[in-house]
Amino acid sequence: MSCSPPYPSGVTPALFPTTHTGSLPRPVDLTELLRDREDGKPTPTIGQRVQESVKEILERQVSSGLDIVNDGEMGKIGYATYVTRRLNGFERSPEAATARRGPVDLQEFPDFPSVRPPNPSVRYAFSAVCSGPISSGGTDEVESDLQTLKDGAQQVGAHDLFMTAASPGVIAFFVPDRHYNNYEAYLAALADAMRPEYKAIVDSGCLLQLDCPDLAMAGARFPDVDSFRTFMELNVEALNHALHGLPPERLRVHLCWGNYEGPHNHDVELKAIVDIVLKTRASGISIEGCNPRHGHEWRVFEDVKLPDGRYLLPGVIDSVSNFVEHPDLVAERLLNYASVVGAERVVAGTDCGFGTFAGMTNVAPSIVWAKFQSMAEGARRARERLTS
Repeated sequence: MSCSPPYPSGVTPALFPTTHTGSLPRPVDLTELLRDREDGKPTPTIGQRVQESVKEILERQVSSGLDIVNDGEMGKIGYATYVTRRLNGFERSPEAATARRGPVDLQEFPDFPSVRPPNPSVRYAFSAVCSGPISSGGTDEVESDLQTLKDGAQQVGAHDLFMTAASPGVIAFFVPDRHYNNYEAYLAALADAMRPEYKAIVDSGCLLQLDCPDLAMAGARFPDVDSFRTFMELNVEALNHALHGLPPERLRVHLCWGNYEGPHNHDVELKAIVDIVLKTRASGISIEGCNPRHGHEWRVFEDVKLPDGRYLLPGVIDSVSNFVEHPDLVAERLLNYASVVGAERVVAGTDCGFGTFAGMTNVAPSIVWAKFQSMAEGARRARERLTS
């Protein structure tokens, strides 16, 4: 049994359809509105501006040659902490950001901030804590996001849509628990509370992407791989509980090792964790596939058999570098993965998002679109090489 990604026949190419990880750079004025809303200031025009921005970002994705597109997370302050508006049990905590310990690799190289100063938007990544019982606040906001996405897609002629949602594990990573005092209990509550959002996305007909950096990024904080694997098992169990009954072919997960330019010399290797990643219910697995620390890891699948019904979405363009990848390099990366898992099981993707938190991006917005165009051309060249 081979796996063909679940996209309507005749809409996307038979081989190497193109997509991305989710977040895209927000317009400057929308970024300010999102920050104002997060800070409790009035934002009467934000709904209209989000709708306009989604339509604009869909047009850019389609014109750049992307096949599977989304709303760019235009209405979210960040890919993980947006849930603090949608779930009960959180409160703002300005001191949470200052108390947060930075990545291990950056602590090891204290002169790094002199060449890459911290982005002020990082405070929105760590601005809340769990202060009470976690529960769903309903699906009104995700339903609104879905309608905005569908309306915009209809206007620009986009057909294959996905929407991102934070995994229970990544929420727990970004939002400290001050209520349960038990990680497993906190994780279980998050899984139950996020399930209505996951189901709403799948029921809408969109692909659901679960953002799961906790399954890789958090590894550097553990003393050894075995202890991290135990942590991963808990997070995958909670995620699968939240996804119970949802069709795997409508699900994909994304893992990464932190979307920042840095040493990454403490990143856990994919080969040490891939077996647990493959326990997730999702058919699609989105991984970093091109940056200098993980670009070689396509070879993991020389030794690890990709289970039937699964496909990969390797990053073939980097989300932290302003280099525009040559289309032939994109094609080469796709063909490397195709050589080990089969071309029909490879979707061209990005290492991570280009606007992880509003106002936080490593790549100039104009260069993002140039990268996407190169990815689309690279996918075309890869298809040509296989079929000529």
